[in-house]
Amino acid sequence: MKPSSLSGSRQLGFGFDDAAIPMPTVPPVIALKTPTLPPSSVAIAVIAAPIIAKPAIETPTETQASQTEATLPADVDAETEAMAKVLDAHPDFRVLRRLVPRLEFPPATGPVATVLVLDTETTGLSAARDKVVELALLRVTVDLRTGQPVGAVRVYDGLEDPGMPMPDEIIAITGITDDMLLGQRLDEAEVLRMLDGVDLVLAHNAGFDRPFVESRLPQFATLNWACSFADIDWKKEGRGSAKLTSLAYDLGFFYDAHRAEMDCHALLAVLMASLKTTQASGLSRLIESALNPTFRLQATNAPFDGKDLLKARGYRWDGAQKVWHTRLGDASALALECAWLKATVYAGRSSRVQVEELDAKTNYSARPGKVGWREL
Repeated sequence: MKPSSLSGSRQLGFGFDDAAIPMPTVPPVIALKTPTLPPSSVAIAVIAAPIIAKPAIETPTETQASQTEATLPADVDAETEAMAKVLDAHPDFRVLRRLVPRLEFPPATGPVATVLVLDTETTGLSAARDKVVELALLRVTVDLRTGQPVGAVRVYDGLEDPGMPMPDEIIAITGITDDMLLGQRLDEAEVLRMLDGVDLVLAHNAGFDRPFVESRLPQFATLNWACSFADIDWKKEGRGSAKLTSLAYDLGFFYDAHRAEMDCHALLAVLMASLKTTQASGLSRLIESALNPTFRLQATNAPFDGKDLLKARGYRWDGAQKVWHTRLGDASALALECAWLKATVYAGRSSRVQVEELDAKTNYSARPGKVGWREL
């Protein structure tokens, strides 16, 4: 996963009898169990919402609730569980539970696809200069009828010595130290077995992970890829953020982020949930999206005074090619965007813009797709 800022929120205390004290703008989070729990136990956190506000997050669907309950270990402290249920029933509180990874699902009832959920930890942000230090893979069979995992989940998680010191900021984020990596190497044979017969690779920010793993193992370049960060419009789905931790909170769970295997388990849990717009799972959405090409549209020779319009619309500046560009999910979106460009940026003048068509084998890689030109 792409390293993020080292700054983060601290846990805040909460007084149950401090009714006269104004509620903070950012809801506090408190832990109800001590941090010395055994790995098989569930930690529970509580988010307190302002008294006058409705719950900040929609109540999970019955399916999502049953999935959460199914992950609870049998040894959860009864007193803590009872407290959590009381708080969760109150309109001003939301209980978050620690994610317990699932490695077994019901058998398939119809046709299936094989997907590989992938995450990396690296020494930095540049695939040209930095190295993979951890690679995690979940090989998951998905029932195409239900969009849910079926059967057993295969797991691979390996460390690799990058041959360079780990930067302090990456150690702070991941907890991976030079001593942990010394002499370690990915099991290439096992990774290739995990890749065999895979229909689709899923990553949360595939534009980051794909160049790294293709540089390390070229076999990844032959596979179809989709991005759970970019290929789902999370804002349209009612989510305030596309960050994986935020998506997890929305579904009522938290996890230890920035270690590759747990990030993969969290992503799988997020993608199992139904999307608001279609009621289909995120897994179904990504499998479907990989069947159709996407497009990278360049605002070729756009007038300088159009830069603010382009930036406000979400275009990004390509410093190497000196051009503003954006990605479109399908041909109809491309047509609408071209019409907007002509009317707004080019002020109705006839123009010629570059369009790059990308399929699932080239999308999010460093390789170009099929490049052409379009008259506006």
